[in-house]
Amino acid sequence: MSKGIERITNVKICGIRDERTIRDMDGLPVHYIGFVFAPSKRQVTVEQAAHLHEAVRKGKNRSGQPPRTVGVFVNPSLEQLAYVLDRVPLDAVQLHGQESPAFCREVGERFGVEVWRALSADEPDDGGRDEAHSGPSRLDEYEGVVSTILIDTAGGGTGRTFRWELIPSYQERAALLGIRLFVAGGLGPDNITELLSGYQPDGVDVSSGVETDGAKDSKKIAAFAERVNRS
Repeated sequence: MSKGIERITNVKICGIRDERTIRDMDGLPVHYIGFVFAPSKRQVTVEQAAHLHEAVRKGKNRSGQPPRTVGVFVNPSLEQLAYVLDRVPLDAVQLHGQESPAFCREVGERFGVEVWRALSADEPDDGGRDEAHSGPSRLDEYEGVVSTILIDTAGGGTGRTFRWELIPSYQERAALLGIRLFVAGGLGPDNITELLSGYQPDGVDVSSGVETDGAKDSKKIAAFAERVNRS
């Protein structure tokens, strides 16, 4: 990175389910807000998401713009996506299942949204994988197809970190392909500075790490976002 060029790490707060949390984020350096449509304890209905999306559009982040909205899906059909996007004008669709690059491309072309693809950073070494479909090499299939790859702990939503020493190889591959790299998995206010001191991904994604007793904690969200902003 050239001297004098400031690199911004984007912040995504995922699993939002109530309007109060959105209001509390007003003015914070939060770039993306995620709604989970897949089966999960953080899942929202389409009706809830439409209401929450409107609340996001009324707010502003540190840059004076509303955060962008991301819908999280696992193996959705095109019909499901059409139903949701017709009612909730999301900025991005984040896919967490076994969605193929061809499916990702079709989503972007049909709905005109940014497409993010989540991949497990910790792949089992079973000795039977084609090199082109394992590790950072998997990103090659998504060149020109997705804007963002999010690497997460296997299983996603576990609240556990993966081996951060894997990050640089993914960063290098993503940069060559013109794809942003976001990191998720077990992040929170207590470890985000450590992550960013060793690695500077394009973005970080947090959910359970900013919760208390299963509910979003506005103080933890603020601490997380501000620590990213200072790093």
